[in-house]
Amino acid sequence: MRMTINFLMKKARQKTNGEIPVYVRFTLKSKRVELSTGIYCHPDNWDEVGQQIKGRNETAKILNNRLSNIQNEIQDYYNQLKSNNEEFDVISIKNKLLNIDESKGIVNIFDYYLNSILEKLNKGYSMETYKHYKSSRKRLAAFIKYHYSKKDYPVESIDYKFLDAFDVYLKKRFKVHQNTAWNYHKHLRRVLNLAISMDHINKNPYNKYKVKLKETHREFLTTEELSKLEEKEIQIERLAVVRDIFVFACYTGLSFSDISKLSIMHLQKGIDEKMWIIIDRSKTGNRCRIPLLPKAKEILHQYSNYPKNQSKGLLLPVLTNQKMNSYLKELGDICGIKKEVTMHVARHTFATSVTLEHGVPIETVSKMLGHTSLKTTQIYARIVDKKISEDMELLQTKLCEKKKVRI
Repeated sequence: MRMTINFLMKKARQKTNGEIPVYVRFTLKSKRVELSTGIYCHPDNWDEVGQQIKGRNETAKILNNRLSNIQNEIQDYYNQLKSNNEEFDVISIKNKLLNIDESKGIVNIFDYYLNSILEKLNKGYSMETYKHYKSSRKRLAAFIKYHYSKKDYPVESIDYKFLDAFDVYLKKRFKVHQNTAWNYHKHLRRVLNLAISMDHINKNPYNKYKVKLKETHREFLTTEELSKLEEKEIQIERLAVVRDIFVFACYTGLSFSDISKLSIMHLQKGIDEKMWIIIDRSKTGNRCRIPLLPKAKEILHQYSNYPKNQSKGLLLPVLTNQKMNSYLKELGDICGIKKEVTMHVARHTFATSVTLEHGVPIETVSKMLGHTSLKTTQIYARIVDKKISEDMELLQTKLCEKKKVRI
């Protein structure tokens, strides 16, 4: 790993008096940096071969001595970094020369972004969003420590190789799936966009490095499976409670985080004078307006005087997401449901078996789910095979009727 140091004149920046600035260029591993030396020289007085000022007068001696000191300083920093057995490049040397603290790198900017999210909690950002970004920051810092033996990494040095190495690290060391890795990259991409806004870099390296999102199958319960779960006699109280909360989620489409904060203030009369749930989603802040279906209303009434609810001011006795999902796994086994039953499956069930499959327009479903984009809801529409089959049968009937009329 050899470094080359050269001096050159920047003719494009010639002054009106004819003098041209002298720059130092140092190159390492096909990357180079050019910095101004602060020295100006007329083209006639520059030795192109010797890369110094011509002449033996006092001024030439002083300026050439300055050039020599710059070269020695760059070489010294190179030797120091190499002897430390750390991963470094020309940017690391540049930062040493300019006395730039490398700790103010990508992790530092990530921390700035996290603090910004904290200050805007419930004003465009949720605690869930903060936790997700904090997790990505932790993974990024661990990667930099593992791969570069540093606490931070200069944001201007992040390139295609860095991003690819980060991707490999996530998939090999933590065995994450493609879509989980995509989320980590999504967070890092946004922080790098912040770095552009803060004038740390000119362009985002993700412009060249693309991460694909793999289309996934969204699990949901069929109408038959949901009925089986609803009607099953459960003798164990903890499982019965979790089953009821899950069923409530199936008939409202609320996520775990929204059900866990559901209180009397979220129950309001809708435009039809009937009871609705009106709540701002924890994840996006989007408002959900959901008319209460009879089954959901029945479950709320069932737990209206539940001691645990009254002490917390909540409508349902929700446990932690981990415990809920653990108990739901037990329930799935008891009910003979082969699918992995989780709280998020309830939200998917509402979108498919409860609403879309029964002819509720996709725009209405999207509003009730609090989706930012209709494209998100369309994912559910693609997987409702039963609805597709029914729609095609209806079309076939209409076509046959038209044909009979013509005859």
